[in-house]
Amino acid sequence: MQNAIAALDLCELSDAIANGEISSVKATTIALERLDLIGRKLNAVVRLDDERVLDAAEAADKSRAAGAALPILHGVPLAHKDLFYRAGDLSSGGSKIRADFRPDVTATVINRLDAAGALDLGRLQLAEFALSPTGYNEHYGHALNPWNPAYVPGGSSSGSGVAVAARLVTGSLGTDTGGSLRNPGAMCGLVGLKPTWGLVPTDGVMPLAMSLDCAGPLTRTARDAARLLSVIADRDYEAAIGASIGGMTIAVPGGYYRDLLDPVIVVRLDQAVAELRGLGARIIETTPPDMAVVNALMLLVMTVEAATIHRRWLIERPQDYADQIRARIEPGLFFPATRYVEALSLRTQITQQWIACCMGAADLALLPAIAIPVPTIEATTEGGPEAVARIIGQLAHCSRGINYLGLPGASVPCGFDNAGLPVAFQLIGRPYAEADILRAAHAYQGVTDWHHCVPASAELN
Repeated sequence: MQNAIAALDLCELSDAIANGEISSVKATTIALERLDLIGRKLNAVVRLDDERVLDAAEAADKSRAAGAALPILHGVPLAHKDLFYRAGDLSSGGSKIRADFRPDVTATVINRLDAAGALDLGRLQLAEFALSPTGYNEHYGHALNPWNPAYVPGGSSSGSGVAVAARLVTGSLGTDTGGSLRNPGAMCGLVGLKPTWGLVPTDGVMPLAMSLDCAGPLTRTARDAARLLSVIADRDYEAAIGASIGGMTIAVPGGYYRDLLDPVIVVRLDQAVAELRGLGARIIETTPPDMAVVNALMLLVMTVEAATIHRRWLIERPQDYADQIRARIEPGLFFPATRYVEALSLRTQITQQWIACCMGAADLALLPAIAIPVPTIEATTEGGPEAVARIIGQLAHCSRGINYLGLPGASVPCGFDNAGLPVAFQLIGRPYAEADILRAAHAYQGVTDWHHCVPASAELN
């Protein structure tokens, strides 16, 4: 019974609770037990709020039994990245500096999930201050990829990716400043959805770079992502999820987005393109603009905004940062203000250029999620600084520029590499094209079963 419930995806569990087939208390108890056992083994858990959430689950069951109108996520247990604030609760942001921080506000997205009936089980591991595509955290240890614990799970929303992939919870909120939803989505075999910048409120969320940060869902399916996005964005994305993609045009940019690809990534991407073509999508090839400019401006904006947030701590507590994290923030202290303003002022023009070159008249663009197979923790921590920086650059190669452009995108699992780790592609759209992205991802998942594959660490057999 426990395994059968843990195997359900978010929409299946939500519907089962609403129909009275499974009690919220039962689902919540199972999620808490799995988070405490498997989640802690994989270092995905920061804290669990057992007593409070079980009381809430009992109240949810009583409400359903009394015939009350049920909100869309009534009684569904979820857990989130540890930088979404709930007033009075600890929120470290994966850092030593904020180990004792208790906010006096609750994030708008958490309030919206509460209003939708979801239960908040606690907080999940992340990279220090949300600044690592691998999930690196020197202070609290690395979250471990559920497909193989020797490998990184992706970051910075590492615990969210691990918990959803290992079937500990059915969904989780994370954030994405340079790929931090799409990277763990890709490396854990999930849908990681980065919304259009500004679509989802980020107040009450520990910031990294204010003009780049996005909050969004990590789930197993596109339908699950649509349901969560509907709640946190306060608009319906699920209604059109099953519509055909026949006649949709999908662009596949070459050049920059193909030059560094490992051969196994090429094979999986080509297979995904063939599947989408078989579903009726028209595929066109395009050429991206000069991505060196996009990446340079993205780096400038991110480091300046991060350094602005961290300036006082960098002066007063530099020793409490991991060297790798401090080294990525400090350069932002030295860029001239004129360069930062220039980077912001060029954003609209460069976004329009990217869309014109990479998408043309297409509805969506299909990019690699990461250019290389998922690396080991050792390869991203034990090598020399140049070797580690090179791997980090490869992991962010296809994702970071999208944040500067402010465009929506989602990682979608499309197979496994030679070591048995997930491979994924990204679907990128014009501003506010989340519905098209989710529709295409859902159609693809309707003819493939990669999202049904379960890592051994989930212990469902």
